[in-house]
Amino acid sequence: MNRTWWLVCCIALIGCGAPDDAKKVPQKKVEIPKGPPPAMFKVNFDTSRGLVVVEVHRDWAPRGVDHFWDLLQTGYFDGDRIYRVTQRYAQFGVNGDPSVTSLWSTARIPDDPRKQSNLKGTLTYAQEGPGSRTTQLFFNLQDNTALDKEKFAPIGKVVEGIDVLDHFYSGYGDWPPRGDGPDPAKLQAQGNPYLEARFPRLDYIKKATIQ
Repeated sequence: MNRTWWLVCCIALIGCGAPDDAKKVPQKKVEIPKGPPPAMFKVNFDTSRGLVVVEVHRDWAPRGVDHFWDLLQTGYFDGDRIYRVTQRYAQFGVNGDPSVTSLWSTARIPDDPRKQSNLKGTLTYAQEGPGSRTTQLFFNLQDNTALDKEKFAPIGKVVEGIDVLDHFYSGYGDWPPRGDGPDPAKLQAQGNPYLEARFPRLDYIKKATIQ
């Protein structure tokens, strides 16, 4: 990934959530630090259900972790809805502002060899095939070891607040046609206003910060 290219991108983030503390994310200029992230670091996901702390390991999936680090530096996940919650997954990573989503969705990252199993509490990129990872990730809500054969490579694991994962709102179910949840195409095109109007009970990430 060309990290220098991202240095010239001043991303104006607007969190469009219905709750007061997720309505607005102040505009800010972000400079991504040069070089790779630490070998291990922790991320606080302050969610509408409580704090989830993830321990990220670069040796598990270096390309994925480097990209995750860049996303965190820009505040990409702040205000994002946890829009797909099933018995198996809690997925997020579509920014509330469609223009921001469009910018980052073109930055596909090469695959990492899978080194860890998709056990409950691990954090993994969503993908649609080889070389398709961008911004969307999911928490494994149960042991999903079948994903191991499909080369889903976890980048970290929950070390605090794993019980919070079980309380993310799941009433809408999976996306169509498997459920009545948000349509991914409409979500990416319309952002949080689409979710506010149709799926107001979704939980969300207030802020994601590196410890």
